[in-house]
Amino acid sequence: MAVFRELREAHPDAELRFWCDFSFYKQARATVNTFDADLRIDRVVGGKLRRYHHLTLWEHITWPSLMLSNLRDLFLVGVGVVQSFVKLVAWRPDVVFTKGGFVCLPVGFAAHLLKIPLVIHDSDAHPGLTNRILSRWATSIGTGAPLEHYSYSAKKARYVGIPVSDQFRPFTAKEQVAAKEKWGVDTKAPLIVVTGGGLGARRINDVIVGNISKLLPLGSVVLVSGTGQFEEIREQLPDDDPRFQLHAFVTDMPSLLGAADVVVARAGATTILELAALAKPTILIPNAKLTGGHQIKNAAVYTEKAAVIEVNEDDMEKRPKLLIEAIRDILDNPSDAHAMAKRFRAFEKPNAAKDMAKLILAAIRHA
Repeated sequence: MAVFRELREAHPDAELRFWCDFSFYKQARATVNTFDADLRIDRVVGGKLRRYHHLTLWEHITWPSLMLSNLRDLFLVGVGVVQSFVKLVAWRPDVVFTKGGFVCLPVGFAAHLLKIPLVIHDSDAHPGLTNRILSRWATSIGTGAPLEHYSYSAKKARYVGIPVSDQFRPFTAKEQVAAKEKWGVDTKAPLIVVTGGGLGARRINDVIVGNISKLLPLGSVVLVSGTGQFEEIREQLPDDDPRFQLHAFVTDMPSLLGAADVVVARAGATTILELAALAKPTILIPNAKLTGGHQIKNAAVYTEKAAVIEVNEDDMEKRPKLLIEAIRDILDNPSDAHAMAKRFRAFEKPNAAKDMAKLILAAIRHA
């Protein structure tokens, strides 16, 4: 949506459409509505190749349910290519912009077949399979991390950073208090925000739920659980403690994160840069099981510069106090937390959305 805003500012009459897979439609609609409630969303069939960082090649091959899922999704990719081809023929856009999710593969391949300029953006420090495939046909490539993390052609690739909304910015003390009031939390107590992304993170959720009595003495806690585990958690925890809030999904993340004194999050590339733009003391818990260990590599970019604190998920499950101690350490040492947040903000690329929009428009002119 940050890129869409820049495109519309440059060309107010441009026709924009957002495409996503069927399972993401509800969240996509909520996100798109923050930009333009009338913007059209198309759904495309997609499939993903499940490759888990903690499994060997032999385990991938011999795990029946995994093999069957991959074979099924390979068929779905084919269906998605046909569907995307038909939709693109009917609409015939001037350019296609993809962000690397698995649904982008059939869309990007169909664009290539129709010779429609293709622009991609790679947020993660470890290029995903979809982007590695599409990069050979891309007109241009924007990257979220410096180019040394990628093997893309230097003629195509440009380090632009990760486009985030301009609502993600440092909050003044007065604005932070106002944000806490908006969310109905104690303005005089620290606020701990925990989020595992749009779909949630079960292992993080379970540690928070199992140790909530140890966390609440440190301050108010807001847990964004994701939709999948929301009902389960709501049944486990009392809803009458004003120090705790549970949400399945939040559309106004800038104000919630802006209200926070410390944030616990996954190491998704966009989430990281949103927090960097907010200059928030942050604890990252990478999902080590994801393809190529890309969240581990994302986190390493920032931990190497002492800009965030990283907590290993396996260690956290065995010893939940590791997370609690990390939160307490940030809250008990505000000067150190401020210095860490300042180092974190140095990674912000405020013109990322504008630069990405320029790459997209340039692809049209060069077509």
